[in-house]
Amino acid sequence: MYVAVKGGETAILNSYRLLDAQRRGDSTIPALTVAQIREQLKLAVDRVMTEGSVYDPDLAALAIQQACGDLIEAIFLVRAYRATLPRLGYTLPLRTEQMTVTRRVSAIFKDVPGGQILGPTFDYTQRLLNFPLVDSEPPQPEPRVPAPASPQVSAPPDWVPRAVDWLNREGLIEHEPIPLNDPAPKDLTREPLRFPADRSTRLQNLARGDEGFLLAMAYSTQRGYAHSHPFAGEIRLGRVAIEIQPDELDFVLSIGDIEVTECDMVNQFAGSKDVPPQFTRGYGLAFGHCERKAMAMSLVDRALRAPELGESATSPAQQAEFVLSHSDSLEASGFVQHLKLPHYVDFQSELELVRRMRAQAVAGAQAIAHQEETGS
Repeated sequence: MYVAVKGGETAILNSYRLLDAQRRGDSTIPALTVAQIREQLKLAVDRVMTEGSVYDPDLAALAIQQACGDLIEAIFLVRAYRATLPRLGYTLPLRTEQMTVTRRVSAIFKDVPGGQILGPTFDYTQRLLNFPLVDSEPPQPEPRVPAPASPQVSAPPDWVPRAVDWLNREGLIEHEPIPLNDPAPKDLTREPLRFPADRSTRLQNLARGDEGFLLAMAYSTQRGYAHSHPFAGEIRLGRVAIEIQPDELDFVLSIGDIEVTECDMVNQFAGSKDVPPQFTRGYGLAFGHCERKAMAMSLVDRALRAPELGESATSPAQQAEFVLSHSDSLEASGFVQHLKLPHYVDFQSELELVRRMRAQAVAGAQAIAHQEETGS
């Protein structure tokens, strides 16, 4: 710690008070509540949940408030809290093909079966500041009138088929059936990352990875550094059921549902001696509405599959050890910020070394000058 800071422990405690004052801001302005953050800063909340590996909007909103809006610090807080929670069991794989869709777009079919569903998006906005928001008054809640009871039971929502399933019907895209005796995936939250990493481990790492880093890696693949030409097969946002099957029961229980963003990226594959030419897939999945993250994740996932598909892996985004070891924002932030800690001994040793080297360089220059003057 900062053992040499003037004031010692008192200074550190005072820094906490200053941080609280900074977090609160102008006391004449109403304080921001966790509920307001959860409801009005949804995209920030969803990112913290995704990279913090905890689906809890209230917890993510609290972390954002505590971190003064620093999302990486908020992710740190959520992961630290997550580490204290007991593991009660494992859910079954999400059945995203049965997603109740609120947004669904495909760039490979104009008339995609099931239709394009625009949903909430910034894609068609003009990116102009909306200054009326500055002076807008919060709307007053309208009194709630109890709805009359209805004997009708609503029908379950229709499930929208995946766009890539239509390619699969013609055998034009790789098919990945679940193998018999498929081993359970490693839990990256409990086991350290080791190489070579299988695809399930890579996807876990990418899901928790920093969105900015993955975005840069994905961008590099589009600029030619991975020799790929991707198409957004489908991006979908919606809610999926969370299911468990306790050991003592022979049937599945649905314990709720969560909102997720899923992306299938389609890439051309020239084929090999064993596999005919076809399309391959990159996959991304994130909590909540994290469309950019899911797209970047799917692009990087496809780039990392180069060795298993027999492609050359020469670009940074295709190097699993480089990508996976540097994508975690907490590890990266911690390693960078540790430079704020005392390094007095290390620096003094290097300072003495530089002084000695400079003295030797000066002495050598003086010796050369003396030889030139005396002609010896």
